[in-house]
Amino acid sequence: MTNPIVDPLVEVVDTSPTSDLVDLDATVEGAVTVTLNRPARRNAFDADLISALEEAFRTLAGAEGVRVVFLRGAGGTFCAGGDLEWMRQAAARAEDENREDAFELAKMLKQLWDLPQLTVALIEGAAYGGGAGLAAACDLALATADARFAFSEVRLGLIPSAIAPYVVQAIGPRQARALFATGGVFDADYAQRIGLVTEVCVDSAALDVARDGIASDILACAPGAVADAKRMVADVFARPIDHDLMELTARRIAAARASDEGQEGVRAFLERRPPRWAQDGAPS
Repeated sequence: MTNPIVDPLVEVVDTSPTSDLVDLDATVEGAVTVTLNRPARRNAFDADLISALEEAFRTLAGAEGVRVVFLRGAGGTFCAGGDLEWMRQAAARAEDENREDAFELAKMLKQLWDLPQLTVALIEGAAYGGGAGLAAACDLALATADARFAFSEVRLGLIPSAIAPYVVQAIGPRQARALFATGGVFDADYAQRIGLVTEVCVDSAALDVARDGIASDILACAPGAVADAKRMVADVFARPIDHDLMELTARRIAAARASDEGQEGVRAFLERRPPRWAQDGAPS
């Protein structure tokens, strides 16, 4: 597939709010921040927030010029899991209604997982249940040192179901079994040790510095190649290294070398200049 070379200074995304539950903030360089905006409820999920997030991710998936998507919560809390009133309503519904409701959460997480851009969770405060699932569905997760995590569903007689595919991918089955079955709270250092978090920052100011560094670094990366590299991981994960997989990888690198981005990247390297997708001053 030929990857187009994207002008990074295009208008990246319409940030006009379609819901007051999710804020979108975009820079001209293509860094978009998606903010869960229910601070009075610690950004906990209900049906409306889930729907607003899915719409935001669907918009970003097709937005030309978006290079990186940051996900964070308003008011110093990432996401406290399920809203208690939403859970109370769910308990009164029939199984079929609950299945439909749960599938909306599954669709939202898959929409996030499938974004072609680099995705980064910025975690402060609590990331419980579905909030920890959001972090697991991102490519990177940065957390402040005082952030706390939990998969506490079993303590309510429930299970962490919709988030399970992403959490198991992030931390592996043994850690997932232990954390899912015990439901205990754990800190950011432990989350980093098991792979749920990629970097721990001392405080929110350091988190913002790390965010800005990622936003700067991603400008050196070809956007089409980023999307293809993410897809490559999904296509080779847990597959036997046999002739078919070797053929697949050979086809993919051949296509990349022949693509517009591949041709431009190699020319730029040989000519000792930044490639056209890089901003002025970005590393190449």
